Amino acid sequence: MENHEQHKNNEMDHSKMDHSKMNHEKEDHSKMDHSKMKNGDGDHSGHNPGHGQMGHDHHKMMIADFRKRFWVTLVLTIPILFFSPMIQDFFGYEFLLPGNSYILFALSTIVYFYGGWPFLKGFVSEIKNGAPGMMTLISMAISVAYFYSSATVFGLRGVDFFWELSTLIAIMLVGHWIEMKSVLGASKALQLLVSMMPAEAHRVKGDTIEDIPLEDLLKNDVILVKPGEKVPADGIIVEGSSYLNESMLTGESKPVKKEEKDKVIGGSVNGNSTLKVKVEHTGKDSYLNKVITMVEEAQKTKSKMQNLSDRAAKWLTYIALAIGFGTLAVWLILGFPFVYALERMVTVMVIACPHALGLAIPLVVAISTAVSAQNGLLIRNRTAFEESRKISALLFDKTGTLTKGDFGVTRIKSVNASYSNDEILRLSSALEQSSEHPIAVGIIKKVKEDNITIPKPENFNAITGKGVEANVEGKQVKVVSPGYLRDEKITIPEDAYSDAAETVVFVLIEGQLAGYIALADEIRPESAEAIKIFKKNNIKVLMATGDNEKTAKAVSEKLGLDGYYAEVLPHQKVEIVEELQNKGEFVAMTGDGVNDAPALAKADVGIAVGSGTDVAAETADIILVNSNPQDIANLILFGKATYNKMIQNLIWATGYNVVAIPLAAGVLYSSGFVLGPAVGAVFMSLSTIIVAINAQLLKRKIGKK
Repeated sequence: MENHEQHKNNEMDHSKMDHSKMNHEKEDHSKMDHSKMKNGDGDHSGHNPGHGQMGHDHHKMMIADFRKRFWVTLVLTIPILFFSPMIQDFFGYEFLLPGNSYILFALSTIVYFYGGWPFLKGFVSEIKNGAPGMMTLISMAISVAYFYSSATVFGLRGVDFFWELSTLIAIMLVGHWIEMKSVLGASKALQLLVSMMPAEAHRVKGDTIEDIPLEDLLKNDVILVKPGEKVPADGIIVEGSSYLNESMLTGESKPVKKEEKDKVIGGSVNGNSTLKVKVEHTGKDSYLNKVITMVEEAQKTKSKMQNLSDRAAKWLTYIALAIGFGTLAVWLILGFPFVYALERMVTVMVIACPHALGLAIPLVVAISTAVSAQNGLLIRNRTAFEESRKISALLFDKTGTLTKGDFGVTRIKSVNASYSNDEILRLSSALEQSSEHPIAVGIIKKVKEDNITIPKPENFNAITGKGVEANVEGKQVKVVSPGYLRDEKITIPEDAYSDAAETVVFVLIEGQLAGYIALADEIRPESAEAIKIFKKNNIKVLMATGDNEKTAKAVSEKLGLDGYYAEVLPHQKVEIVEELQNKGEFVAMTGDGVNDAPALAKADVGIAVGSGTDVAAETADIILVNSNPQDIANLILFGKATYNKMIQNLIWATGYNVVAIPLAAGVLYSSGFVLGPAVGAVFMSLSTIIVAINAQLLKRKIGKK
């Protein structure tokens, strides 16, 4: 075992995937960065499960080692208990063998050196590093008990407590075993990300297809992805279309339709069609690897809370040592037998182990960071994430966050009984199919959604600045702006403009107004729900947009925002953030990570959205893979839940010591209550296990999409 700091960090490192060497006895745990696992060159393309599980397997081996030591210790503890004179007196029987004390000494020596070995090694390691911790306390407790008891066998006057030594070691081993199983759970979420890459890829070479190891894949290679297979690398589809499941990478639960020229992410699962993909990123440049690196870095960086917990654990060790020796001195001064005073000292040292305190924060960190990544929330700055609970003002960029960022048809209205709404849409689509204009794209998107067949236009002509016209199925059709209607003295229907945020185009058939189509940058259906959550949490929701005043006002009113800033240029967003901070607000800013970099850096919490799979948004504290405002609500609530879990764990771990240490020292001796070392060990192990289980409950707190 390692010293307390190492022990704690090693356990966390497994969730971070700093793959430690397999050999449990090799305590230097030489660390190998995951990105150097292939050919030593930093290429991490070979993210196959076998490699990803190294740290995982090492941790399992450590658990197995503790389990084995526990069972051996338990088997030896039974005869130690049976032959102990103190136990025999307590239960009122006598069964002493010739050389009874030597038998107890021999069995206890095996328990001390075999069962206590991880703690003794950890003690040496802690002293070498000048950082006494949990292992120092346990080792001193069991060593004092063992050497004092051994001395009584060879002539020192006094009573041995070999039975307490063996039960103490057995309980400490089982406590560590259970707690390490909990820690292993924290590494599973990240482990899942690591194991998402397949081991091989099907490379297309002319007419042949060859299976190659993932690390041999190069940029611009064309690979074949069969139905149901994992995509081996980031790339662009050059042939075929399919639905891809990206839920483990982005948190998007629905399979996403991908066609030619669309990007695919390595690690996503192909649906029911074969795809040919041109490789864009391999190894350390791939999206999945960037995510893993980011998660690892976030888990390694210590937030303010973690530094506080580390300092507390260190001080607790010194306090426990001082109280332990103080307890020994006080009971001796009061005239009690040495063996009694020693028992009190051993109990204090065991019960005051700062293990629960040392584990309180890192375990929450490991779980929250990995679980967030699975839900498309990538944490780069842990302190900012923990402080998201303080957010009092949230500044949104409208396009692509509160709204979808593309024009969608909101209303179709026929004003001529001869034509249905669908017919108006169908005829106008003939004119718009080859245009790149956002309005045309919006109309064509609607046509495709409704599975309407687009007719062919003839004699197509653009009416400069006003619209387009063509003959469709023998009819003259025009799709024009309101300006054209005014010029032609055609009355605009009263209900055409029901919403200031809409853009309306009119459809004329044979010179007569037949209907109109209204389009808008559609508000995301999740926006309203997210804003309710923010308001419930007393967070002001503001919007800064480059749109005109009229559109900004309409969106703001529709969503019930607390305010908006219209016609804002990217550099002006910094000024808005500063203005809000000067009013005493704790500001979170959401932006696209590129344009908004200065404002994201200036905000108390910078959240990059809409960057999709481009996760290298350097200035943001937190990156959202999707642009869903509900994710930001999830993020803030999950940040609060994470902070609360840390506080709960710190209060529990500290409160337990405040109560347990005086009891162990014997403050209630006068009322007949004294805590024995074995009971102290049970309490110490329980406190650690409770902290570990409480941290695991955090997984339930994130809103799965």
